[in-house]
Amino acid sequence: MNQNKVENPKTPYQEGIEMNDKNYLDSILELEKNMSNNTAIALDEASNGELYEDIFTMLEDLKDAARECYDLAFRLGWYSLEKAEETKIEEKLNCLEEELKTLESGE
Repeated sequence: MNQNKVENPKTPYQEGIEMNDKNYLDSILELEKNMSNNTAIALDEASNGELYEDIFTMLEDLKDAARECYDLAFRLGWYSLEKAEETKIEEKLNCLEEELKTLESGE
């Protein structure tokens, strides 16, 4: 096992030209991501407060569903993560802190 990866053992699935469990889950996850992206646009363009709140609730539900799909795929071993080196995390944090300071100062 790659020491730089965080992963679970892969759950086997039927391979071939027909849709299998992994294909279905990948498709559902992609659909959830696309629906939440489009819903976020609708949220930005909501014409009144009540509509905004309704769309916001829908967006939360869509994001929760997408996260559940991703978590399932990860538990089944169909997705893996790479561990970030501590120095890379610190570099990114420093960069973001500098950007925040720039935004706060108005420069």
